[in-house]
Amino acid sequence: MKELHSILTAFAESKQNGEQAFLATVVNVQGSTYRQPGARMLITSTGNMVGTISGGCLENDVLEHTRVSMPDGKPIVVTYDTTADEDIVWGFGLGCNGVVKILIESLNQDHPLNPLAFIEQCFHNQQPGIIATVIAVEGTVNVQVGERLTLKLNDSVNTNIQEQYFTSVLLKDARTALKNQNSNFHKYQLALGKVDVFIELIQPPPHLIIFGAGRDTVPVAEFAKALGWRVRIFDCRANEVSKQRFVMADEVILARREILHKQICVDDYTIAVVMTHNYLDDLEILKVLIPTNVSYLGCLGSKQRIAKLLQDLRTQAVECTPAQLQKLHAPVGIDIGADTPEAIALSIIAEIQAVLANRNGGFLKHRTEPIHQPREKIPDFLKDAAGE
Repeated sequence: MKELHSILTAFAESKQNGEQAFLATVVNVQGSTYRQPGARMLITSTGNMVGTISGGCLENDVLEHTRVSMPDGKPIVVTYDTTADEDIVWGFGLGCNGVVKILIESLNQDHPLNPLAFIEQCFHNQQPGIIATVIAVEGTVNVQVGERLTLKLNDSVNTNIQEQYFTSVLLKDARTALKNQNSNFHKYQLALGKVDVFIELIQPPPHLIIFGAGRDTVPVAEFAKALGWRVRIFDCRANEVSKQRFVMADEVILARREILHKQICVDDYTIAVVMTHNYLDDLEILKVLIPTNVSYLGCLGSKQRIAKLLQDLRTQAVECTPAQLQKLHAPVGIDIGADTPEAIALSIIAEIQAVLANRNGGFLKHRTEPIHQPREKIPDFLKDAAGE
């Protein structure tokens, strides 16, 4: 997420400086590759590059393509095949034993189908969307590489594809991808040719709410911001110093336990961590959050403390369904032997990332499936966000 934020910022700056900007996007891969479909890099006419599409091996070659391979400004797809031993001769030396297809396009600053503008809208609205981009064409179909269709959560559609039958079929697949919350690659057989399309799910950054403003919450906020997440701090002690302590946060809210329920607002992309070190504050926060659709809820404390909190919630007639209890991660964090504020923060952020990615957080050397295998189960909160 942070990489995308940096690309969006750099694109805005290039527009202000009157520079031409190009976007390189990984649109398909085969075998083992360093980056997966959806990875992006922005390139300006002055040679500035933001983001990565490989481990640093392909970026300069893609930059050269923007200078010599696009005289008419039309999008191109470049294929890098590193499955053969001759890769060493070509000098890329990726060492990944895979094939990478990269779409390179000149960005029209004000075009309604500018992919970066669409991504920025998804981020701003905190809603997912779909970008479906044509990446290969065979035959004499009335479709060109780089044409696309975008789909928002409210079913708003925008496209520059003229072939109506193909558009209708593509829209159906785009809606399915939005509902299932995944990206995929489609091949379409039309009457006069074939069309390949990368259907990409755009997800807004997670919104992390941290309850508590002690010094141990600072590295949690810093790690989250390093990942490009939105971060909001709730200080239940209403200490003005917290605003200076959490300058990295998007918002710092000074609150009191008694009015907390009036100030908390969550959505399907909200994740929350309770770290107040105050039992009564924790109790009130959990009372408000457990019944909501928050996608992840972590609470700092020992197992005995957590058990007492849950018992007191039941005593106060706060019913916790199995599904709600499954969202509660308490004690919070994964087991990495953390005993310092920074290590504990790393443990917490790693657990949240694992939950969002539907992973268990184990060692990769013990994983039998591919590292970048699509999620096998769609989290319930994402199904709800897509209207399933």
